[in-house]
Amino acid sequence: MLRLAIFALLALTGVAFAEGRRDSACLAMSEGEARVIPAAFGAPLAEETVRIRFLGHASFALETPGGKAAVTDYTGYIGNPDVVPDVVTMNIAHDTHYTDTPDPRIPLVLRGWGELGQPARIDEEIGDLRVRNVTSDLRGPFGEGGRKDGNSIFIFEVAGLCIGHLGHLHQVLSDAQHAAIGRLDVVMVPVDGGFTMDADSMASVVNRFRARLVLPMHWFSADRLVAFVKRMEAGFEVDVASGPEVEISLDSLPRRPTILVLEPALIP
Repeated sequence: MLRLAIFALLALTGVAFAEGRRDSACLAMSEGEARVIPAAFGAPLAEETVRIRFLGHASFALETPGGKAAVTDYTGYIGNPDVVPDVVTMNIAHDTHYTDTPDPRIPLVLRGWGELGQPARIDEEIGDLRVRNVTSDLRGPFGEGGRKDGNSIFIFEVAGLCIGHLGHLHQVLSDAQHAAIGRLDVVMVPVDGGFTMDADSMASVVNRFRARLVLPMHWFSADRLVAFVKRMEAGFEVDVASGPEVEISLDSLPRRPTILVLEPALIP
């Protein structure tokens, strides 16, 4: 039903559709052919291929070719209780983006805020997956009383891909922050239009990254999602998936930057 609603709204607005520590790979440029492949979470992955499943709100599950699994903005529930991620990230201490009681079976729990006013500094490897962060500032209610370094942008490096989750982004990023993040092939972006940033500011962030694949999240309603797509359509292809998942590799990234709308669903 959600997919049909999104299609209908996009059609009404005239949107067109188309098809040691390892060194970081995120400073290099990538080129590839246009191909994104829906898949079933948990099925065997081809070499150098990553699976991404949209669980809802700001949570995604990532599965690596080496069999490692990560969940972003982990709140304690991902669906199937028998699925235990190898690593979870929580970008902000907000009840829909974190939990104080993570599953004790999870080997690596990464909180994106530091202690005693210090920024979180995260750079971890588990199997074939590297996870690191770059912090950004939070504004307070009504734009005042914000918290420096209160949000973490998490970057997942695997199979030559650089996958970024912008978290609860409240600021247009500086040159230094962009440099610290590096290349992003895939970016998960909040498109609510106000709870994080206004639509124009968020669009400027996305346009500067120029990632090959943009996965909208944190959109609350089909109307807000469609408003973001309409704002971006001049520079991006648009595709609406038939389910919650996509498989990608460095070679299969779309040639032209593409917004891919995934339909949220927990892990069965």
